[in-house]
Amino acid sequence: MKTLLSSAIMASVAFIFGASPVYADELRCQALLTHGLEGVEIKSAMHRSDKEVRSPYCLASGVMSQYLGKDGRFYSIKFELRLPDFWQGRFAYQFNSGYGGEVKPALGVITGLLPSEYAINQGFAVVSSDGGHDASAYPEAGLASTVAFAHNPQARRNYAYEAVEQLNPVARFLVELYYEKPIRYSYGIGQSNGGRLAMIAATRFPNMFNGLLVGSPGFNAPRAALQHAWDVQALHRVNDDISQSLTQRDLDFFAQHILNACDGLDGINDDMIFASEACQQVFKPTALVCKSNFDRDCLSLAKVSALMKMHQGPHNSKNQALYTSWVYDSGIRSDNWRAWKVKSDVSAWNYQSAGLVKGGASLAHLYTTPYAEIKGDVFSLKEYLLAFDFDRDAPKIYATNSEFTDSAMTLMTPPDAAKPKLTGFKQNGGKMMVFHGNSDPVFSVKDTVRWYDFLDFGLSGQADEFVKFYRIPGMPHGQGGASTDQFNMLRPLMDWVERQKAPQDVIAATRLDNPEITSRMAGLTRPLCPYPSYAKYQSGNYRDAKSFVCATNQ
Repeated sequence: MKTLLSSAIMASVAFIFGASPVYADELRCQALLTHGLEGVEIKSAMHRSDKEVRSPYCLASGVMSQYLGKDGRFYSIKFELRLPDFWQGRFAYQFNSGYGGEVKPALGVITGLLPSEYAINQGFAVVSSDGGHDASAYPEAGLASTVAFAHNPQARRNYAYEAVEQLNPVARFLVELYYEKPIRYSYGIGQSNGGRLAMIAATRFPNMFNGLLVGSPGFNAPRAALQHAWDVQALHRVNDDISQSLTQRDLDFFAQHILNACDGLDGINDDMIFASEACQQVFKPTALVCKSNFDRDCLSLAKVSALMKMHQGPHNSKNQALYTSWVYDSGIRSDNWRAWKVKSDVSAWNYQSAGLVKGGASLAHLYTTPYAEIKGDVFSLKEYLLAFDFDRDAPKIYATNSEFTDSAMTLMTPPDAAKPKLTGFKQNGGKMMVFHGNSDPVFSVKDTVRWYDFLDFGLSGQADEFVKFYRIPGMPHGQGGASTDQFNMLRPLMDWVERQKAPQDVIAATRLDNPEITSRMAGLTRPLCPYPSYAKYQSGNYRDAKSFVCATNQ
């Protein structure tokens, strides 16, 4: 994985800079304009340190892999590369979250990190891209504009993983040209869709990265997208206006009863459920159903049934699971969970959920073949999801045709997702750290648990030699919820890759600026334990992580 500069690159460096770096950073930054890479256009300029980047840096913005699509639009891969003065021989590929379509600042950001802990401030050169398409190019698609690129087969492939395959060697070339030294360590950093890309890279490109940091991964994204139709249909049975189906009080009530049943299972009542596996056995949602019209401390049968069905996950008429089930956890009351499942605060969506709008658009246009010809308005997306047939339509995530010769599942998931082994990545010394919130409403933590369990089984219980997986109670899709959502998993990954120091527990804290934590959670620290262990209270101050041990018996 630690590749040295090729002789051609070294010759270019020697020609431009001589035997040693004698030019100022400004000159070296401008020299990137003469890189000589065919088909790659570069603009570069020096920037002062700012609130996000602690040292001066060279910013190189580029365009590559341009082509004319069948739709008459021009496509390309746009990227930016930040090259800090404080460089420690490290390179990070910042994978695209969401649906791509724009170049996010190349900082090496991921859930849990403070700005001072971003990869760019830990001696990394960082690259990011738009994933091979421009989300602003499809205004006629309305609310589906972010996924309309998927009507182009090559754009769909680039989003799936080929943009990484094409951009990575270009970015590495420019890093080594600028610093006149070889990259010592390469990392991939991503969450959500970026986590999916990281997991694909581990299988398809096992030599590309020394370390992968994976957050809230959607590595089974097409199957997870089926959940959006499942949710909408379940909630529509409660109320025709899905945004009114479950109130915040309903979700608060449901979450509080999960806590009442499970909070103390880890040895302490602190408004977080670390003994999650035990919780699934003792929490009984049916006990919350109103027994009569005069009951108040309860929920209607329709609402409890909807929540139970949503947690069950999508099935077909033969009762075959099409994705996975979901964890009962206190984060169901978080703003993020409700915004994805029930009601958002986006007026342009008529306050409908992100699952209905974004999820419906992605299922219709990106994850099925052939893609659905539906309009990009709230009403059309809702009707599409309500009419979605889990016998007839769900198999389309596996379908191909003459235009799309690879199915969405083939493109969007790691080739070994069902029975992972990561043989090449392991043989090349790769290390991976994965974290996932137990209350993630987009990608079920149970899917990641299943992935790790199969990996560990296939490796005879030795998966933790190169992969560590951490579950985070109460955390939804990214930071938020009543959770300890401030933690640094980049530093232990670096120690693992560069010093062969395997990580164990990672200390996490609550954020004082998180309005969703309860009063007794302020100032808490907790150990995030490598799965299958969990944080169990032993003795001492309940606010302190030192009072907990990583236990496996639930």
